[in-house]
Amino acid sequence: MTEPAIRAAAETLLDQRRQLTAGDLARLAALDDESVPALAALAHEVRLAWAGPVVEIEGILSAKTGGCPEDCHFCSQSAQFDTQVKATPFLDTDEVLAAAAETAALGATEFCLVLAVRGPDDRIMARIGDLVPLIQAETGLNVAISAGILTRDQALELAASGVHRYNHNLETSRSFFPQVVTTHSFDERFRTCGYVREAGMELCCGVLLGMGETVEQRLELIQQIRAVGPHEVPVNFLNPRPGTPLQVRRPVAALEAIRWIALFRLALPSVILRYAGGREITLRDLQAMGMTAGINALIVGNYLTTLGRAPQEDLTMLADLRMPIGSLSAAV
Repeated sequence: MTEPAIRAAAETLLDQRRQLTAGDLARLAALDDESVPALAALAHEVRLAWAGPVVEIEGILSAKTGGCPEDCHFCSQSAQFDTQVKATPFLDTDEVLAAAAETAALGATEFCLVLAVRGPDDRIMARIGDLVPLIQAETGLNVAISAGILTRDQALELAASGVHRYNHNLETSRSFFPQVVTTHSFDERFRTCGYVREAGMELCCGVLLGMGETVEQRLELIQQIRAVGPHEVPVNFLNPRPGTPLQVRRPVAALEAIRWIALFRLALPSVILRYAGGREITLRDLQAMGMTAGINALIVGNYLTTLGRAPQEDLTMLADLRMPIGSLSAAV
């Protein structure tokens, strides 16, 4: 028998076409493990009803790796930790274009350049301004950028250069953030998200689960994600990196991951909810279940400093699930 909280959520989202309240989400988060499959099934229905059947594929490229001055405790690219990731300069234009072409060949519609920096300086802004139209012209891909904290003027400049989507993750809730990052504030991230939207770019604002946050802090994070109004929400699960302060944490359990994928979909019914880092170690053979728990986008290939699974495995999974691949643009 379906739990009353799930039935009530279905009525709100599917029949009344209204969003769930914070109280509704707290009741769903408190359900026992036996209710997770029913929660996931509802999330899949909501995804189809609010966001449609299409799945968006994206490739990402670490265009400038390592040497970041920030101390994000999960990140092996921080210069403050002794990790195997060493600082490298911005990739050559030919390398970036080759990676974009490989991404396009997979059927992807989005290509994201990621830079390990606190925020872009004038030189980086100029390189981005040169690269974005080149990538668009040679591959037809939408170009996304992830280059840290922005000023309002930088957001406007990136939008004018043709950047389609800007990624700037909140990662975790305001109350837990100081346990994870001390070199910049949650408010700086929150303001950057506002500048991105003001400039007219689509906002990609993701989360990283499994850093030691509580259930209450995850629910808090959902409300803060809602507040910035993203088009896309990547869901990352901590893959503990050797040499980082969070190397001692255990990966999120598979059923817990499915629960929170579903909860983020139910909380954000129309967003692009993207499978991102950590899914391979967290879900292992249950990655298809995540696709039927509210996910409607995924990063294919490798991540920034960790390996993903072969892109063909993801394409086969989508074919098996009869999920069409295409471009998405949605808002909360």
